[in-house]
Amino acid sequence: MEHKRLLTWIVVGCVIVSGGCTVGPDYVQPDVDEPDAWHAAAVEGLEEGDATLQTWWQVFDDELLNELVLRSGTGNLTLREALWKVEEARALRGVVSSNRKPQVDFTADANRSQPSDNGIFSPILGDEGLDAGNQFTAGVGASWEIDVFGRIRRQVEAADAATQASVEAYRDVLVSLYAETALAYVNIRASQERLRIAHENVEAQENTLQLTRDRFDAGLVSALDVAQAESNLANTYSLIPVIEREINEALNRLAVLLGEHPGALHEELDNRAPIPQEPETVALGLPTELLRQRPDVRRAERLLASQTAQIGVATADLYPTFSLAGFLGLEALSSGDLLSSDSVTWNIGLPIRWNIFSGGRIRSRIRVEEARTNQLLASYEQTVLNALEESENAMVAYVKEVQRRERLAQAVDATQRSLDLVLTQYTAGLTDFQNVLDTQRTLLLREDELAVAEGLVVGNLVRLYRALGGGWDPDTAQPPAVPDPAGA
Repeated sequence: MEHKRLLTWIVVGCVIVSGGCTVGPDYVQPDVDEPDAWHAAAVEGLEEGDATLQTWWQVFDDELLNELVLRSGTGNLTLREALWKVEEARALRGVVSSNRKPQVDFTADANRSQPSDNGIFSPILGDEGLDAGNQFTAGVGASWEIDVFGRIRRQVEAADAATQASVEAYRDVLVSLYAETALAYVNIRASQERLRIAHENVEAQENTLQLTRDRFDAGLVSALDVAQAESNLANTYSLIPVIEREINEALNRLAVLLGEHPGALHEELDNRAPIPQEPETVALGLPTELLRQRPDVRRAERLLASQTAQIGVATADLYPTFSLAGFLGLEALSSGDLLSSDSVTWNIGLPIRWNIFSGGRIRSRIRVEEARTNQLLASYEQTVLNALEESENAMVAYVKEVQRRERLAQAVDATQRSLDLVLTQYTAGLTDFQNVLDTQRTLLLREDELAVAEGLVVGNLVRLYRALGGGWDPDTAQPPAVPDPAGA
């Protein structure tokens, strides 16, 4: 009866004590100095309003692009790796959380031993000695650390934040993946347009070469004009293998992003298609939205929260730890007596451990964790600055490339008119062939630059969406389920 009363009081005391204090600092998300608006130079030509971020690729109105982006989200191996890191973090959190619960073990033992005749009892027993004997035990042991000062609670807090950080790392990979997929696709279409331009210029220059040969046969021009026309044509032809190589590399890059073998998309994307066009208006949110949208910023903040909790874990070592331990089992010298009621044995206790002197090790560890926390605070603030820088640079790059494209389009139109005029004059014998060559080269250069600029406009808009953290929904609680390894 007495032991039952003792056990009751111990349990009651543990319940009361386990709701004790939690040492170490409580985490408070730091305030960062963010501008209320983007720099005027960055948003010139852009609209104010809510940015289309969650599914930004749909603004280009390209069904194949939409399909490729979604395929990358299911097939990319780097993204799958990030998913498994999330699963790892969740499992580690479960390991830490299990420390809050009692640990129960079953043990059993059967042994036979022979005490030494020269042992501690030999002077008493003399020549008789001790006979060999058997011992049989079986039972259940239990232990429970009472989290008086919150060491385990801080460990769980740190693990929770670390798990959330792994989720943000997955989202960061997702943001980059969608952008890289779109960029590879845009590069393919832009290179295909450049290839078309090169072939058109080859055809035009072949016509010019034939015109020059006809005029040479008629004795109207020298062989120099023919040689120059041939040289110009050969130079244009030399551009085609370079562009074809770039297309092949972009196709292979896109295939790998989708988790497929290089060359898997050649047939699917072999037919030329227009470069995706940007929407008529591009709206932007406020700088303060970066904290909510950018996964790298969110991850840096969660890592800081996790590390802050580690200060409490280290601080808890300054205080004693309390545990509730007990054993209930059977013990007998004979196997036949093991199941007898007289063989029942039990014990219960409240072990206390307190490291009252460690040579400064505990306080040094606390300072280590504090230093690491300050490091991550600086890292978080730097991540915010980097996000602002990247976003503003992306805005300026997009706006300026749009302006450049407009000027290049005007240059192409003017150069085409010039070529038409100079060919007419050359046919009439009113100008020399060098003017024709110069104008043809200029036209090819300007048309190629325009195709590159059209790709850069779309590409820079993609980079802008990536800089703003587009590609995922902040209201989505968790990433998708980890794929089945058997089906991978």
